[in-house]
This record gives sequence, structure tokens and C-alpha cells, in this order.
Amino acid sequence: MSAAPGAADLLRLAAELLEHCRQRKLTVVTAESCTGGLVASSLVAIAGSSDVLDRGFVTYSNAAKHETLGVPWPLLLSYGAVSEPTARAMCEGALRASRADLAVSITGIAGPGGGTADKPVGLVHFGAMRRDGPQIAEHHVLPGDRTEIRQTSVAIAFRLLRRIAT
Repeated sequence: MSAAPGAADLLRLAAELLEHCRQRKLTVVTAESCTGGLVASSLVAIAGSSDVLDRGFVTYSNAAKHETLGVPWPLLLSYGAVSEPTARAMCEGALRASRADLAVSITGIAGPGGGTADKPVGLVHFGAMRRDGPQIAEHHVLPGDRTEIRQTSVAIAFRLLRRIAT
């Protein structure tokens, strides 16, 4: 994605995802860190989203990831919150803690601080999982400021959900 999607773009993508899932009778759970609930918020901005969105978890701290989603402490200590193993574990935990068919997770560094040489600002790990089905993990180093990184992350999450909902 070259330019960060704006609010109108996110609402359009949310509406498209909801219809895609609705046609397939699939429900969604979100597990969000750096987006702070923006995926779930974008979905609930669309009337009728309650037939698709089961629930959303905002697990910003490591303790929240562990306590709410069951992300193992050894995993968090070995790989860190911003990692593929953590994104996968967040998806698994979200599915365990919900009745949803599909899960998406986002964990990253939206900045402006917090980046390192190994994990720069803009690094975001994504997980997407279908209950008893396929799993996807991706990571991107996204350009832009905090808002742009978060908005682009939401658009990527919607794309991943559509992929596993097919």
C-alpha cells in the first residue's frame, strides 16, 4: 500500500468485509495491540455488523496478551510482543476465548518512539486464522506516522480476513 487509507476507505473496506463474511455465514474476532481496537471500531461503524463481529480484544500490554489471550510468557520473553509467534498466539487465544470462525491479530510498533534496529517503527506483525482451518502470518514495515501506520494495519487486517474467509 502506497498511501495510508483514510477513514472513508476503512469504512468501505469494513463494509465489503462484513458482506463477504455475511454471505459465508462467518463470524470474526479481533485481537489488537498497536491498533488499539481500530479494526473492531471500523467494523462496528457499519450498521448490522453484529451478525459478523463476535467480539474484539485490545491487549496492549504483555500482561494483557498473556492474561486475556493466553499468550505464553516464555514466548513473549523469547520473541517479544512484536513477533510472528506472538501474532499467531494472539489469534489462537482469540479463537479460544470466542465463538468466532475467523480471527485476526495485530501487534506492532506504531511510533513515533519504541523502535530499535531489529524492530523499527512501522514493523507490524499480523496473524489471521480460521477455526480448524488455514493460518496466515505476515509482517510489514509500514511507512508514515502513527495514524497512518495504524490505518494501513487495519486495511491489511481486512485483506487477511477476506483471504481466510474464502
